[in-house]
Amino acid sequence: MKRAVIYTDGASSGNPGPAGIGAVIQINGHKTTISEYIGKTTNNVAEYTALIKALQYTRQKKIRSVEVFTDSELLVKQIHGIYRVRNEGLIPLYNKVISLLRSFDSYSIIHVPREKNKEADSLSKEAIKRARKKT
Repeated sequence: MKRAVIYTDGASSGNPGPAGIGAVIQINGHKTTISEYIGKTTNNVAEYTALIKALQYTRQKKIRSVEVFTDSELLVKQIHGIYRVRNEGLIPLYNKVISLLRSFDSYSIIHVPREKNKEADSLSKEAIKRARKKT
């Protein structure tokens, strides 16, 4: 079964503020990265958006199993049903994540400390820096 390991992060400079997403996706020893500016939004929206983009990418690659690591405790606890999603802006993003996760044969989503998510964190912050340079 084709499997991917994913690290995701979202960043917002201000909350809300200019935001970026980052993801590191490893499939059979091959690494792909995502680093995109997503406009002005909150950190939580950026966290969900990063995960959605990474899951969409893995689906396009016909991956059947994903193991996701993120430093967003809120996102992990919401996906595991420990916390309810109350923010109106997050509800559609949460629903999209759940729909994508259910499309895999198996998945796990695990909270890791920020130190173990440095590359995805750096990619999300770099996206913001690149966008600022263009203006």
